[in-house]
Amino acid sequence: MSRFRLAGALAAILSVSALVTSPMAAPDPDPTVAPRMGTWGFDLEGRDTTVAPGTDFDRYANGSYLDRMTIPDDRARYGAFDALSALSEERVRHIIEVSAADANASGDEGRVGALYRSFMDEARVNALDAAPLAPDLARIRAATTRGALAQLMGQATTGYWNTFFPMYISADAKAPTRYAVYLGQGGLGLPDRDYYLQPQFAEKKAAYQAYVARQLAAVGWDNATASAAAIVALETRIAEASWTRAESRDADKTYNAMSRAQLRAVLPGFPVDRYLAAAGLGNVRRVVLGENTAMTRIAKIFAETPVATLQAWHAFNLVDQAAPYLSRRFYDNYFDFRGRALSGQPAQRPRWKRGVNLVNGQIGEAVGKLYVAAYFPPSSKAKMEALVEDLRRALSARINRLAWMSPETKARAQAKLAALRVKIGYPVKWRDYSTYRVDAADLYGNVSRGIAFDWEYRVARLNQPVDKDEWEMTPQTVNAYYMPTANEVVFPAAILQPPFFDPDADPAVNYGAIGAVIGHEITHGFDDQGRKFDPTGALVDWWLPADAAAFETQARRLGAQYAAFEPLPGLHIDSENTMGENVADLGGLLMALDAYHLSLGGREAAVVGGLTGDQRFFLGFAQVWRTKAREDFLKRQLVSDPHSPERFRITGTVRNVDGWYEAFGVKPGDALYLAPADRVRIW
Repeated sequence: MSRFRLAGALAAILSVSALVTSPMAAPDPDPTVAPRMGTWGFDLEGRDTTVAPGTDFDRYANGSYLDRMTIPDDRARYGAFDALSALSEERVRHIIEVSAADANASGDEGRVGALYRSFMDEARVNALDAAPLAPDLARIRAATTRGALAQLMGQATTGYWNTFFPMYISADAKAPTRYAVYLGQGGLGLPDRDYYLQPQFAEKKAAYQAYVARQLAAVGWDNATASAAAIVALETRIAEASWTRAESRDADKTYNAMSRAQLRAVLPGFPVDRYLAAAGLGNVRRVVLGENTAMTRIAKIFAETPVATLQAWHAFNLVDQAAPYLSRRFYDNYFDFRGRALSGQPAQRPRWKRGVNLVNGQIGEAVGKLYVAAYFPPSSKAKMEALVEDLRRALSARINRLAWMSPETKARAQAKLAALRVKIGYPVKWRDYSTYRVDAADLYGNVSRGIAFDWEYRVARLNQPVDKDEWEMTPQTVNAYYMPTANEVVFPAAILQPPFFDPDADPAVNYGAIGAVIGHEITHGFDDQGRKFDPTGALVDWWLPADAAAFETQARRLGAQYAAFEPLPGLHIDSENTMGENVADLGGLLMALDAYHLSLGGREAAVVGGLTGDQRFFLGFAQVWRTKAREDFLKRQLVSDPHSPERFRITGTVRNVDGWYEAFGVKPGDALYLAPADRVRIW
């Protein structure tokens, strides 16, 4: 699944950036009211017109805004996505608190209220301290064999456990009408293998080891300091064995279907049968492995690691994953490392925000049903549907004009585009949570039962046809995604607000903003990995060899441009890991510009605010990416995120679009100028 911003083995998120309320709009005392951007959809006062568009288009479009904006202390980054996420939080808080106020409520309303109350009862959580962990810690201490430890890993799907081999259930990439069990590489507690292996992250690795020791000591684990050193040494071996993120993006190489007997051979020394049985998959006879060669090496590491170290690894992961739902001393340790040290975030998020996040994660569609009724008018859905069709028409025309693609492959690409499914706002049917038991006095248990509820729901579908109506995001999520195995694009209600979409804004701005988002998600079906899936969502090669080679040539040219960008001294963008998102950004903007021109019906756009229609289009695009990030967050993004930093999503994209040069008079000698022959044209 390619998300406008993150996800699983067949997934890639776009970028969670964000926006604050425009200085042109009067502050609204009601935090649940969406901001307006200026008077016609763009924040004119946010520009820095002392910088020429061709010198730095991000500064030109957003510089004054960025100069005035301060990242909130409880954030590691702030921009357009974050502001809309904050708006969604406020709205969901209102919905949840109404439910939480009624202790006698039943059904989904009762579950929502009880879950939120269990989190907000901080006094009870603090009084319980480490007590909720005791039964699970006892299970770890009792697991004195590798078989017992593998069994605990298998239970990672049903509670606060972790595993060397994460598993999930999704549509089978080679047969997308049925579900398959997928296994991949795991076992790391830092954001990426580079944090263990690269000298630039040595300080973070040392801080991680100290954090592991603190959390182990907090539960009275024997020899916490020595155990922490052994855990980090273990994870360093796993990091050395693991594939890079760029390697893990390859849809062909990460599809390795095999029988149970073959799995035993690929994971020597790992108790496969006991592992799968613990996850409720004892009868499964076929699985799909992701990073297969890495997993073989990781299985060998499991077999060679002392049982005591594996027990300590389990104990730490239990505490680490449960810390947000334990007493303050556990969460303070957690935040000091995962928030402050890793991302540079100065302050914890208010407890109510964390509570909203928990409810959204555990029982999100129950909240989403209420969110849609309150905040998503049918007119917005209708306008979005029209926009999507404009984008579809634009891409169809672009495919017909491609000089590098043969007629045979063009016809297949058109078939895939025609088969594309579109989901807007909210699902046509809602999730049934009736078997999820929530107790207002048991936060730790609520979260564990919620994890188990979701996994059991997925296991139960294994022998059923794939549910084409299911959503992987809730309506209140500020994001969007493309799912390759379903050949569908999905746009939750919460993203369909300013600055992305405003039904009262200038159409040029809407096409540059939400139009480019729509185009981005559609292009994911034709990016370097999405292009490998056919109209039905099956992973098959439908390209003529010469066309595939031509595509790869263009993609490498785009990659070379991004690899040259240096967001921080000595740190460049990983063009292989970000390839899919960079291709989607470019394809989406080109598609949206064509769609905007189609919408004019041959008429010339009016001049608004002294700006032409095309100028407003590109400014609308730049506005949705205006973002500030703390340095530690940016370092983390550069090694672990499939999206380029936001300013390069602006400048790296527009410099390949002929219409941008024409709109702003960008000439040779300007810093962003690329000669026409050097501009990449893929879709």
